[in-house]
Amino acid sequence: MATATPERTVTPAGGDEQQLNPKARRSVGSTLLSVLAWIVGIGFFFPILWMVLTAFKQEADAYTTPPKLFFSPTLDQFRAVFAAGIGPYLLNSLFATVVSTILVLVLATPAAYAVSLRPVKKVQDVLFFFISTKMLPVVAAIVPIYVAVNNIGMLDNIWTLVILYTAMNLPIAVWMMRSFFQEVPKELLEAASMDGASLARSLREVVLPVVSPGMAATALICVIFAWNEFFFAVNLTAARAATVPVFLVGFITSEGLYFAKLCAAATMVALPVVIAGWIAQNKLVQGLSFGAVK
Repeated sequence: MATATPERTVTPAGGDEQQLNPKARRSVGSTLLSVLAWIVGIGFFFPILWMVLTAFKQEADAYTTPPKLFFSPTLDQFRAVFAAGIGPYLLNSLFATVVSTILVLVLATPAAYAVSLRPVKKVQDVLFFFISTKMLPVVAAIVPIYVAVNNIGMLDNIWTLVILYTAMNLPIAVWMMRSFFQEVPKELLEAASMDGASLARSLREVVLPVVSPGMAATALICVIFAWNEFFFAVNLTAARAATVPVFLVGFITSEGLYFAKLCAAATMVALPVVIAGWIAQNKLVQGLSFGAVK
């Protein structure tokens, strides 16, 4: 009668020490990695949780030492934020973000197609030129930009931010979408060409459905960059075209920091991006991992 294989083995040293078999070691390693991932995830999420909790406190409760973990929630800070007039700032941010992201996708899609599926000579130089524009510090270009915008009478104009956000996000969008376009099987394009499809039809009906997850990921990155942009907004806008990052600065006054109101406003400002990321999470994960495995 056959005997079962023992689950534990004795070490060569011959002592009483026992070691786990490989399967058990992998299980322990996986558990430790999961615990580490949860700790890191909670560490990243904790500031957001703290911001949301502080938004429901009174100003006096937001400054206590040690911090109050148990308090009576209130919506007073959110009412104060609405009373301070956050509405126009939200609309300006929404308009500049949506329009600039659409323009980026419209311009970056044919550019990425050209540099990936129809490359020309010196394409690497072209790509380097695209990414080199991101290396210039924004503060180094703000003076000529301010002078140019002032001369054409577009200071405090929301279309100024739309143009600047489009130019700001276009290089990184081309680079991202290029990697997605490179994953499109060449056989699909050859089959479409043999069937008589034009370039526009091949791009619309063959390529775009394949790279749609990558486009969703690119669009979300552009939305986040445009929504959070502060430097251009604070220097080129005032009362009519200011965006929500400029509005948040208003809670830092010479009388002090209105911490609870600032957290309430920041919670409201962060909410659209969180919702957009939650809606597009499947496309985002699929798009960001699109070029990882071939």
